[in-house]
Amino acid sequence: MQVRETSAIVTGGSEGLGRALALELARRGARVAIVARTAERLERVVEEIREAGGEAHAIVADVGDKHAIGRIAATAAALVGPIDLLVNAASTLGPVPLRPLLDTDCEDLERVLAVNVVGAFRLIKATVGSMLVRGRGLIIDVSSDAAVEAYPEWGAYGLSKAALDHLTRTFAAELEGTPVRLWSIDPGEMDTRMHAEALPEADRSTLADPADVARTIVALIERAREIPSGTRLLAQSVEVAS
Repeated sequence: MQVRETSAIVTGGSEGLGRALALELARRGARVAIVARTAERLERVVEEIREAGGEAHAIVADVGDKHAIGRIAATAAALVGPIDLLVNAASTLGPVPLRPLLDTDCEDLERVLAVNVVGAFRLIKATVGSMLVRGRGLIIDVSSDAAVEAYPEWGAYGLSKAALDHLTRTFAAELEGTPVRLWSIDPGEMDTRMHAEALPEADRSTLADPADVARTIVALIERAREIPSGTRLLAQSVEVAS
């Protein structure tokens, strides 16, 4: 997929990997609609992109709120054009410190699923029709190693990411033969606020810079035709030419 002139939605774009992806996509010439709940942080990202000569627009919304999804999709299309690329990067751990499943409130699990899985599901439904009509589209769901490894106290987050992976594979199977591709990408452990909240004692020097991971993901986007739909990718195992 040619990134330049691509119309993209990036959720969770005010910090962490979402922010880094929005910055990198805009640097490569994409028109980016950035979605996050916190207006102040979101506006700072948009301002940074515009100061560098890129195009970005803020959409303040909670992807865990079903009533926000239609507004996100419609507003993004109005601002940047019909969507070619959807990146579902918005995510929540649930309450921190992390806790065992037996100590997890049902309402907290519902919130994690609403953001990490159901929000992605709704945004895919809201954007994929236009992609099919126009004959192009890529959807990336940001996963985690917690989707495949059962870490104690990561239960709510891990099961949500496992569900997201399977959501990606199922949509890919159902859309096989169409021009729309879907991937899930495990970015690996990164130096982000979310990681610090989950593991405050972690050695930050061992963690990946989200900007480096974003560059890898954008390089994969540019090779989209080579990667089968439904693939689960490990970003930190991908070699990208400098």
